[in-house]
Amino acid sequence: MAKSIKPLSATKVKKAKPAEKQYTLFDGQGLFLLVTPTGSKLWRFKYRLNGKPKLMSFGAYPEVSLEQAREKRTAARKQVANGIDPCVVRRAVKESQAAGEGSFEVVAREWHQKFSSTWSESHAKTQLGRMERDLFPWLGDRPIVEITSPELLAVLRRIESRGALETAHRVKTICGQIFRYAIATGRAERDPAADLKGALPPVQATHHAAMTKPGDLADLLRTIDAYEGSHVVRCALRFAPLVFVRPGELRQAEWSEFDLDAGEWNIPVERMKLPKKTKIRRAGEAHLVPLSKQAVEILRDLQPLTGDGLYVFPSVRSAGRPMSDNTINAALRRLGYSKDEATGHGFRATARTILDEVLQVRPDLIEHQLAHSVRDPLGRAYNRTSFLPERREMMQLWADYLDGLKAGAKVIPISKRTASK
Repeated sequence: MAKSIKPLSATKVKKAKPAEKQYTLFDGQGLFLLVTPTGSKLWRFKYRLNGKPKLMSFGAYPEVSLEQAREKRTAARKQVANGIDPCVVRRAVKESQAAGEGSFEVVAREWHQKFSSTWSESHAKTQLGRMERDLFPWLGDRPIVEITSPELLAVLRRIESRGALETAHRVKTICGQIFRYAIATGRAERDPAADLKGALPPVQATHHAAMTKPGDLADLLRTIDAYEGSHVVRCALRFAPLVFVRPGELRQAEWSEFDLDAGEWNIPVERMKLPKKTKIRRAGEAHLVPLSKQAVEILRDLQPLTGDGLYVFPSVRSAGRPMSDNTINAALRRLGYSKDEATGHGFRATARTILDEVLQVRPDLIEHQLAHSVRDPLGRAYNRTSFLPERREMMQLWADYLDGLKAGAKVIPISKRTASK
């Protein structure tokens, strides 16, 4: 029976002192710290490949922390599990960098570094993670100019085989961007990802989880009111169901767009979603959101905290950036709701269903407030101020209904609309 190894702690690594002879402190799964008589602390990783023992250096402490060494170990173990020698991969990358050949990993990291400053922090992290997990172990050391379409497809099918078809499509998109960047910088002649159109099964469309039963919604609203995290996030959670805009429109809301005295939120044209079927690459239409008294109250409560900045709901890390695109969903998870039970986008479907089937609001008013395309009998699109009094009344009715649910008012079950309606 193999002897169990107690993992190292950051404190033990920090306090390790030199001795007359070098010694090792084992962390498990092949990772250990070599402490030399001179006081150097060197991370080492031992593994076996094809029956032969191998040793790899991960750098020196404290430049490489215990956590970082473990991340390197995890990546190396994945390569070994797939029959790939991590030492060979490292050497190939260094050689391609020195020779200027441009390995896939070198070009991909360069592409990521160049464009990640234009992305949100979470998106940049997700993109890098997908490359490190699904691309670099198999393509990282390959000269990018030599990678073929069948070779790339084999990598994508590996992702698909674990039940992650949507991820496979996203990784294919990343590859296309990397290859096009390589072409632009003179390190590739063509994009093999472009040849894979139709090679992967299409992703079946899924709907965002939404609560359409008043009783469930009442529980969610009361849970949100009890949220004990950031006040900004709590306000965003309370505000979202009242206005049921798209998550991106909510998190990027700017104070300059609001007239609290008039109870209006004017979302500018450049931030509205592009209609799905449009053939013209332009922004969507500007959108006017009437604000209920409850919505205005939330904003006035938040204004002393964030009102001096640009964003109504800024990032916790920087007031100069909006809240991240995962903050609302992460808060819902923290409250105990799974992704199959509640999402930030799901508030739209919740409002659409209950306004129609419970509160008996005209469908065209609901669709207009959802910023969907609504046309008059002559086929002309209604403008942003169409039916403003009716929509203002609807938004106040909705806010009052939500207050009633939270207070324990009698829940009206959803039923089919009657034929006479």
